[in-house]
Amino acid sequence: MRLKDIPAGSDVFIDANIFIYHFTGNSAECSEFLTRCEEGELNGATSATVAAEVMRRLMSAEAEFKKQAKAPHILRRLKDNPDIVCRLTDYFAAVQAIYEIGIKVLPLTAELILNSQTLRARYGLMVNDSLVAATMGEAGIEALATNDEGFSRVDWIRMYKPENL
Repeated sequence: MRLKDIPAGSDVFIDANIFIYHFTGNSAECSEFLTRCEEGELNGATSATVAAEVMRRLMSAEAEFKKQAKAPHILRRLKDNPDIVCRLTDYFAAVQAIYEIGIKVLPLTAELILNSQTLRARYGLMVNDSLVAATMGEAGIEALATNDEGFSRVDWIRMYKPENL
């Protein structure tokens, strides 16, 4: 199913890639979806884990855009050069927008960390994806906005994907 197919009034969990596509300007459809959340048509939620992943990915993208580092060694360059990290700020303004548009950011708890192992073992999810699924389960959210096919293995998640990517 596509992002535009999410019924009005739905609770929907938003994965990191949707935010990345929006903030990097790679998907008008993701931006339109987030506008629906901002306007209250959809009840958007995400997690602290997703927000941290978005920060990390946008920081790397900013460093590459500003020619401070090159793929595939961006993280190593940033770790070795904290002065570069100190000068990067655009990524954080983007992440602040998650809060400003009214997306509910759910916390990471010890219980979620422990429960996520069951999801990794059952569905073969990677760590952050299992934390997304655990957070969704605890919050009672079944709709997921994502471009990550790995979630298709989780039988209780209804995936909604951007079609313009």
